[in-house]
Amino acid sequence: MRTTTIGAALLAALTSSACVSLGTHEELAKLHSETKERLANAQLDLGARDKQLDAAKRKETDLQAALAAEQQRSADLDARRQGLEGELATAMAALRSTAGELAQVLKDKSALKGSVEEMKQALDELARRKAEADRRIAEYRSLLSRFQKLIDAGKLKVKIVDGRMVVQLSSDILFASGSAALSKDGKVSVVEVAGVLAQIPERAFQVEGHTDNVPIRTEQYPSNWELASARALTVVRAMTDSGLAANRVSAASYGDTKPSAANDTPEGKTQNRRIEIVVVPDLSSLPGFEELQKAGG
Repeated sequence: MRTTTIGAALLAALTSSACVSLGTHEELAKLHSETKERLANAQLDLGARDKQLDAAKRKETDLQAALAAEQQRSADLDARRQGLEGELATAMAALRSTAGELAQVLKDKSALKGSVEEMKQALDELARRKAEADRRIAEYRSLLSRFQKLIDAGKLKVKIVDGRMVVQLSSDILFASGSAALSKDGKVSVVEVAGVLAQIPERAFQVEGHTDNVPIRTEQYPSNWELASARALTVVRAMTDSGLAANRVSAASYGDTKPSAANDTPEGKTQNRRIEIVVVPDLSSLPGFEELQKAGG
């Protein structure tokens, strides 16, 4: 467009020069030459500027491409950052969960250790109780063995009553009805029993008197309590007279309050009229004795 404008101006100048004198022809020719030169220079400048513009456009295109690439890279980095933040949050949650699980494991381990200790103590206590039970069974069998001849002769029985070893003698063998005096055969039986009991080391014995439910009301024995008590004391005296240490034996009376059978038959009444010699348990061998002893001062 600029070239066209210059050409129009030149044409106008040439047209107007036809009206001028010959004297100015050279000047017009010079002007025309200068104008052509200027036009050529302008065209050269325009070409250079077009090249510069093209270069600028290419640079702008490159810059835009670089900017787009940078924006894409920034978007990729932002997405990566968000992804890493998500992974970090997940890792932190997993870490907290693991820490919680570890704490629980440590707690469980501590509890398990305590449980193992408790189990060990329980097993030790169970072993101790079993050993004590085995010892008591062995002691009972030994007592049976010691009294086997008297048992076979029908003079006594050996039982476990309320967890205690009991040597049971019938009062009908030992005493006449309503009496606390030992018969001849009864004294022999008591002496034999005392001799066996004396051989059992570190054991004390309690002689317990029992009657049936038939009441007695005499001046000497106002009730079955007194009769059962007198019979128990008679047996104790016979045992100590035969050599059993007095500090190992005592007497007690239950009257008719602890029947071993129903009193509604003659046989039942016979079973209830009895002397029971109880082997006093050794509490020191029972579980919990040490704690009981400490509690009692």
